[in-house]
Amino acid sequence: MIKLQMAKWLSSAIFEMKNPRLFGKMISVTKVELSSDKRYANVYISVLGSDEKKSGVFETLEHAAGSLGLKFRKNLRLRSAPVIRLKEDKGIESSSRRHKILEGIHERHPSDR
Repeated sequence: MIKLQMAKWLSSAIFEMKNPRLFGKMISVTKVELSSDKRYANVYISVLGSDEKKSGVFETLEHAAGSLGLKFRKNLRLRSAPVIRLKEDKGIESSSRRHKILEGIHERHPSDR
């Protein structure tokens, strides 16, 4: 339950951040894993775009991770703030890449449908 709340809250908090490096970027919190003692949160983020854009987004979010954890603690009235560790989730990007490859194959071989 807390993982789902954390994912929703972080998604909203990232969307509301007023940092120009985040404007117009497709950023999704795809999964949150909490350690058994709830001291650490692995937060999986998907960012669509070039490697340069992804790098800028992750740098910005890494810089804000501490304050996001504190705000999250206050918002959900937790005893302590989990340490947020950001991880790149490449699942959406890899699905998109596979879809484009399959579309290309179908365009070259339309009779195989």
